[in-house]
Amino acid sequence: MDQMDGGGAGRRVKVVGKVERLDGQSLTYSEFVDRFMKPNLPVVLTGLTSSWPSCEDWTFAGPDDRRRPNLPFFAQNFSSPRVQVADCSAREYTDHKRLEMSMQEFVDHWVRNSNTVSSSGHGEASSLYLKDWHFVKEYPDYVAYTTPPFFVDDWLNMYLDSHPMHRDSDIANYKNEVNCDDYRFVYIGAKGTWTPLHADVFRSYSWSANVCGRKLWLFLAPSQSHLIFDRNLRSSVYDINEDVSEKQFPEFNKAEWIECIQEQNEIIFVPSGWYHQVYNLEDTISINHNWFNAYNLHWVWNLLHEDHKVAKEYIEDIRDICDNFEALCQRNLAANTGMNFYDFFIFITRFVLANVIELYHVQKPEDAKVNSPEATHHYVYNLMQIREVASKMISAEAFSIENLCVISEGNRSAMSDVTKILKDDGFRRLWMTLSEAYECIRRGQRILYKVRYLNQKGCLSVTCLKSYCNVVDRITFFMRVIRGPEDLVRLIDTALPER
Repeated sequence: MDQMDGGGAGRRVKVVGKVERLDGQSLTYSEFVDRFMKPNLPVVLTGLTSSWPSCEDWTFAGPDDRRRPNLPFFAQNFSSPRVQVADCSAREYTDHKRLEMSMQEFVDHWVRNSNTVSSSGHGEASSLYLKDWHFVKEYPDYVAYTTPPFFVDDWLNMYLDSHPMHRDSDIANYKNEVNCDDYRFVYIGAKGTWTPLHADVFRSYSWSANVCGRKLWLFLAPSQSHLIFDRNLRSSVYDINEDVSEKQFPEFNKAEWIECIQEQNEIIFVPSGWYHQVYNLEDTISINHNWFNAYNLHWVWNLLHEDHKVAKEYIEDIRDICDNFEALCQRNLAANTGMNFYDFFIFITRFVLANVIELYHVQKPEDAKVNSPEATHHYVYNLMQIREVASKMISAEAFSIENLCVISEGNRSAMSDVTKILKDDGFRRLWMTLSEAYECIRRGQRILYKVRYLNQKGCLSVTCLKSYCNVVDRITFFMRVIRGPEDLVRLIDTALPER
């Protein structure tokens, strides 16, 4: 039994292991997939941030070669209109109370509290924790870091760079912690700030890099996640350092935790569905991405499916007086979870089309720069995993003929006309980015190819050598309209006839 350090009341939990730590420079992508991403296990990677400008610009040298946050640099160079800040001393439902303030106000509060502590020897450091700062979106011309190759197969952020998450007008403008324009964040917090126990949005993967500072992570494997819930499996423990009520959470003390102290310049990979609580042991700046791809796509669908059941049960008593009950369920699902069934279907439809295009190229050696078993494996695996998820979606009430007939025009046009999708600039940008990501993985490079113009003639695939490519015509020959998951399965079966 190990003593917890950080926020909360100092409760003891049973720590039974440590997160593995590896040199990221000596690890291949396929090894990372086989050892961590596919089996869904955490790992700490070292040696991947040495070239990041943020490691110099955002920090200054402190004692013992420890870097500290360069707060004046942020106030002077990144005067975001408003940043989102969590007050770690105040609970609001299942999270900390959220505030909005300017970057200068955040820095002033931090400095004021630090000066009080250092001059009097009493008081507390700032309890305010800047979170979920969409730095890449707000400052696209400032390259603070490059995403390591292990994490570039990021379908979530690829998609949001070129598409809206929601097509319904009454959902599209709804913004909160789970409804975002992207899922690339910067966090800045003083020693003692922390994040309550949670599993990540969409049950995505995440990676988190410490630009400076140290963090303590406590992880609980998905197989034990039921132990932190109440008897009804609705409410979960907020803070594992609190005196957790045995009456409310009768099995909590059975939980076995895995621990990790993450040092500066280290990156931690957080797998899908692993609940975790995190403490800043020093003043810390971190860069965090949430992401998913074919390896954890089933986690996303399973979450949507379970949350839809909850949304449906919550309003079941008004079904008989509701004009479009399923539409209301989907609207509530999008607001609470960050996407709904139609958002997700439109999302996977585009990745089916992009992967079919890339697979076509790597299977034509006379037309492609790359024709390797590894490249073929990527696209075949992606399509097979999407097919597995789409097959489960067929029976969902949302995709019945009756409900598909009354979906919004925005959803209908986004999911149906294949020719329109393939000619859309957003899809072409997505296809191009996916193609470049796999080229990045294949070459083991951190920096992708220079972005090509969307209006260039011919194919946007990195692998294509032809001046004229008819892959789009081939796809529309097989299928011009995708009406629902069943059509998507049929398209994948056409692309993978012998598998």
